[in-house]
Amino acid sequence: MAGMIKGVDASAPPGTETCAGAATAFGRSRRAGRGWLGALAAVLVVVLVTALPARAQPSGEPLDVVATTGMLGDAIKAVGGERVSVTTLMGPGVDPHTYRQTRSDIGRLTRADLVVWHGLNLEAQLEKLMHDLARRQRVVALAETALPRADLLADEDYPDRYDPHVWMDPSLWERVVEAARDALIDAEPASRAVFEANARAYLLKLDELDDYSRKVLESVPPKGRVLVTAHDAFRYFGRAYGYEVLGIQGISTESEASLHQVERLVGELAKRQIGAIFVESSVSERNVRALVEGAAARGHTVRVGGELYSDAMGAPDTPEGTYLGMIAHNVSTIACALGGDAGQPPAGVAPCKK
Repeated sequence: MAGMIKGVDASAPPGTETCAGAATAFGRSRRAGRGWLGALAAVLVVVLVTALPARAQPSGEPLDVVATTGMLGDAIKAVGGERVSVTTLMGPGVDPHTYRQTRSDIGRLTRADLVVWHGLNLEAQLEKLMHDLARRQRVVALAETALPRADLLADEDYPDRYDPHVWMDPSLWERVVEAARDALIDAEPASRAVFEANARAYLLKLDELDDYSRKVLESVPPKGRVLVTAHDAFRYFGRAYGYEVLGIQGISTESEASLHQVERLVGELAKRQIGAIFVESSVSERNVRALVEGAAARGHTVRVGGELYSDAMGAPDTPEGTYLGMIAHNVSTIACALGGDAGQPPAGVAPCKK
């Protein structure tokens, strides 16, 4: 059957699924320009997709699902279980804000039974590709369609956009998991019972993660609940758990931190005697190190409290290589560095060292 892509129409009620938001995003991507390599890749996609016949799911074989980010791939695996075979385009340490497709990516995508991407301008360089694929394939922007606009935080740099980092709040991520369940059911209705049962079990784990996170983060003294990171990826985290969040770069890592921003944050560190700041696994440490040096020049010692997983999960076959382990690691690391007590972390997550 002809594929579909879901977006958010600004004129529709919150949560309504339409194609208008996707068309708007496509226009932004086209106006921004992609360079000759990007243009060549886009032409290749159009040729491949146009030539590809509508796919039918072979009986008994798992669904071939391609996810852009590790967090989405993990959700699909949790809900799909043995009924899915999942390929994730972006591995550990990969920045989704700047990622561009490779030739092998295009091959995987065009062969997939289902493609899931985040949306909300997270994969800014892949938007046109996703719209090209949607002409003939089942393509779903899970976060963009799952969450009503009232639950989203505005992008302070671009008033017409939203902060895409919704996975930093497990209660919001539950809705994305539900959208993943629905997408899988749409792709393979015969496995509805399996997908629904797996989703229920996984949603309970997300509830437990949220409870653990709240308990641990509340152990940090109120004065110390200030989270300074490499880029502004933790605003949903801060809103969920009552933390002030200061990012050196903006919501997208494509934005550059100005000297004024760095100087302003150095002043905040010294004035408020903030003792720890954090690097991120998918973002250069350069700006964070500049803060440490700038604070030292003003006579204030600030240390790097640890590495957080923001836009990408950890390595495969490690606790941090799952969404649950990624968030639990962040919570434990933040609490310990800011004077709290991580307690007994979930199974597989190493206790932090103060």
